[in-house]
Amino acid sequence: MRARVSWTLVLAVFLAFPHFQRDRIEEMGFGEIFRIERMRVDSALTQALWSRWDEEATTFVFSWGHMIPSLEDVSRITELRVYGKPVSGFTYPCYHDLSERLLELPVERRSSLVPRVALQASLGLHEAGKSAGESEDEYLERLVRVSRRELASEPGAEADMDLRHFLVLFLGRLLFATRDDAVHCRFLPLLEDLSEVGGYAWGAAFLAHQFDSLGSSERQTSTSRFFPFLQVWTYLHLPALGRGDITRPGLVPIARRWDSHRDSRNLGDQLERLQEAIDSYPYLDVVWQPYLGEGDDGQLWLVQARPYFGRSAWLHALNLVLPLHLYLSQRSLGLRQSVVEFPVRDRFRRPGRSFRGLHDTTDWRERAKEQIDNWERRGKAVKSDASTDDAYFQAYALKYGGKVYKSAQHQDREAVQRQTAELRRELERVRSTGAGGDSSSRAVGGSPSLLEAQLAGAVLRAEEAQRHLEERGQRDQLQGEVRATQSERDQLHIRAEAAEAQVAEATKELVALRVQRSPGGQEEVTRLRTELLAQQALARSLQQIVTDIGRSRSRSRSGASVSRTTGASVGQYLAVGRGTRRRRGAARVRGVPRAVGVAARCRHHQTGRRDLGRVAVDTEETWVESFKVQPIPWVRELLTFGIN
Repeated sequence: MRARVSWTLVLAVFLAFPHFQRDRIEEMGFGEIFRIERMRVDSALTQALWSRWDEEATTFVFSWGHMIPSLEDVSRITELRVYGKPVSGFTYPCYHDLSERLLELPVERRSSLVPRVALQASLGLHEAGKSAGESEDEYLERLVRVSRRELASEPGAEADMDLRHFLVLFLGRLLFATRDDAVHCRFLPLLEDLSEVGGYAWGAAFLAHQFDSLGSSERQTSTSRFFPFLQVWTYLHLPALGRGDITRPGLVPIARRWDSHRDSRNLGDQLERLQEAIDSYPYLDVVWQPYLGEGDDGQLWLVQARPYFGRSAWLHALNLVLPLHLYLSQRSLGLRQSVVEFPVRDRFRRPGRSFRGLHDTTDWRERAKEQIDNWERRGKAVKSDASTDDAYFQAYALKYGGKVYKSAQHQDREAVQRQTAELRRELERVRSTGAGGDSSSRAVGGSPSLLEAQLAGAVLRAEEAQRHLEERGQRDQLQGEVRATQSERDQLHIRAEAAEAQVAEATKELVALRVQRSPGGQEEVTRLRTELLAQQALARSLQQIVTDIGRSRSRSRSGASVSRTTGASVGQYLAVGRGTRRRRGAARVRGVPRAVGVAARCRHHQTGRRDLGRVAVDTEETWVESFKVQPIPWVRELLTFGIN
């Protein structure tokens, strides 16, 4: 059953409840969920996020660093309670007796699943299908009407049964949805005493379920979880993707303000474009703290939840116990990212993560006692004494590699480019208004000509800084790549020696063929001699490349010329290899001996084509270090002076 349909069914029952039942749901902390508009599912966005999820660290891995949905995100976006008792207790191998006693619904022996059709029927939703030509509003109105006929209108045991049926449907098919059609009973023990339901931290359990769902295969195309949360989280932190529209500003929780942007392209095209957009997303457009302008007026749940914000903790959803490694995303708290140790799967002992009908009754308060204690202490506050993010970025690059890493120097270049463009625009504005006199310039005590000269000088300095940062980045990249090819150089040396040995073997074969040749084989002998000469040239080229790389290590300032030389050598080497491969195919058809296969067997890996042309350059201008702090101080002063 699709997530949107599940939401419509659960919403219909909520609206069909009498007022006293809705008040009970409000007291449990679930009321605001049903005031969120029925948002469209953005499957492409969900899959793009899936591909960036690191299951070991329970965090998204982007080119600008870790980003983690937090308890504050859950509280502000959904208004679910992230404070209170951990959602923990007993799980059972069979829920048959418990279901019959609390729900009066049939559950098979040795099963933990309630049939969805029977559960919906108990709430009056016998015919849940949408009729042809029926609009969404008409469909919802019909479901509310038929459900209201089956629900108790007065408090009592029957009303309690209706509420449990609803909560099992709400938790199993919406808040903690899975891909199965049946509804899980694992939260049923916590629903026995309905007066205690509101005391649990359901929002923290919801976040643990989100983490667990993101760890599933990214090839899934359906959405099983409560999809508005991750969609709105992305709209807030990555607004430049343009996937959401604010249609109802000012409402709380924040999910009520947004709707997903309509995209008429097919799913594959959307996903491809989204992947590219995330890869090239501007670092300065990442919103680390989207709630700085948000107040807490009239939002009592935020006041109660605030002691849990900004802390790393263990999250509990019965058998699901997962860590919230918020210290990996210190910049989301307004801190500099300090050097941290990235989690590894074997580094901490993790309790059971998936529920498949445990064979024994399990008390998770005992099995996960250490993690329960951690939650009751509200985890650990995230602190940082770092003055720069550079060390973190270096460790991040080593951990995740070049596919997601964007160096601090790259970020500096982005900042300089952005500020240079802004200075150019301001300079053009001053020049266009300079003839008639600029009132804003006079207001700050300067003439247009003086301001124009100052801005022109600022643009020149910014362009010079940008050029030096680009040169520095290129040098650092070359230096890193050359260090990575040291071991490959040794391998290439071995291949060159092997090529020489095979040339000698091919020479013997040519001599034998010359002795045994037939009157009609003179053409083959000529062709084979040409191939032999090519193999000799290839062996010499390989040896020369090894020699050039070795010399470049001790001559850093001659790097550019050596790079051109080795690049040409590699190009010649690859060209010879391609030609030999074509000729070898033709020769094999004619039955000629395989002496011409030397080039293909000696050919270097494709990575060699990139790395062999790299040389180490150790020089570095130190003055550009002043541009590493964003925004650049003198640029900020000029912008303050010139833009009013």
